[in-house]
Amino acid sequence: MENRLNRKVLLGVTGGIAAYKSAQLTRLLVKAGCEVQVLMTPSAHDFVTPLTLATLSKRAVLTDLFVRDGSGAWNDHVHLAQWADALVIAPATSNTLGKMAQGLCDNLLLAVWLSMPKGTPVFLAPAMDLEMLKDPASQANLNRLRERGARVIGPESGELASGLVGEGRMSEPEAIVSAMHDTLVGHSKLNGKRMLVTAGGTQEAIDPVRYIGNRSSGKMGFAIAEEAALRGAQVELISGPVELKLERPGISRTDVIAAADMAAACRAFAPRADAVIMCAAVADYRPANAADGKIKKKDAALQIALEPTEDILAWMGANKTSSQRLVGFALETDNELANATDKLVRKQLDLLVLNSLRDAGAGFGTDTNKITMLAPGKDPLALPLMSKREAARAILDRLEELL
Repeated sequence: MENRLNRKVLLGVTGGIAAYKSAQLTRLLVKAGCEVQVLMTPSAHDFVTPLTLATLSKRAVLTDLFVRDGSGAWNDHVHLAQWADALVIAPATSNTLGKMAQGLCDNLLLAVWLSMPKGTPVFLAPAMDLEMLKDPASQANLNRLRERGARVIGPESGELASGLVGEGRMSEPEAIVSAMHDTLVGHSKLNGKRMLVTAGGTQEAIDPVRYIGNRSSGKMGFAIAEEAALRGAQVELISGPVELKLERPGISRTDVIAAADMAAACRAFAPRADAVIMCAAVADYRPANAADGKIKKKDAALQIALEPTEDILAWMGANKTSSQRLVGFALETDNELANATDKLVRKQLDLLVLNSLRDAGAGFGTDTNKITMLAPGKDPLALPLMSKREAARAILDRLEELL
């Protein structure tokens, strides 16, 4: 199974002979679904060219705090640190490790390191000669960085640049990516899976100006898509009109407007999905005959004939494969549990997530949700009010049990 990281990664490259491996590491991170921003120390330029790493990462390599073109522009270390999901420094030389341990800050990479938000994973791949590694100062620096939460990968034993044989070789790029995957993704059953997620509402045209719609913000569906990507899934997100933006690698987004557009997109993507989560609030009805021009206001009452839209969820249930898992949502106002249980069976779902508009904080447009999960043959699992990100984690935890 292909390992996916789907992270925004800062790759720090410092001045050691092992810097030649940073090109392969960049390539592997990109292959694992990462957006990679390379930060080089000035001395790293003596070992590998910025052009090589910029070409592989598809981003300009950054070295200096200030752009040296007379413009007065600078590379904002604070926002770089906030942008990243993880920082990996490979190779991490003795010089850089010592500065990090002492809190020194004389280049862009060190400024970013000191600006990393608490809890952001930091990985260090040391590379130095064996006597340098054995030195008590080097060991004290590594231990101090471990105490601060850094994950130290390697170093390995083997032939060194000095010609000596012993511990000090930087771990191979494949081992670094594997260690990052174990830490960031773990053994999620969603790793490498193809997932289809729908989000937001739909707009059914009355005329070129007006439409029938609902109050869905898309926040729940977007939270699910992002959490699935963080677990290593390759996510196809189909979204109705929303004001939300995505910055998470590993998610492809298709924007639609009407229920018919969403149905067509779902039919195209669903056959190759391992799991489908239908979170979108699709309109149940649409005007039978949308006007070509704007309907002018008159004193008489306006009557609009409505017809049902396609039941996308029912189509999904009737056409899913034996290995595919299908998750649906139900928003109810009355007889919530009975209606949700009926929908679970009728739509042939593997999991149903129930919301009630009677629960404060669980309606459209909020940043919180209160859900009950239903699965065939299992007791309903009611959860307390929580953020939609937390609810997304709970939903995907339950989905992983079904895979």
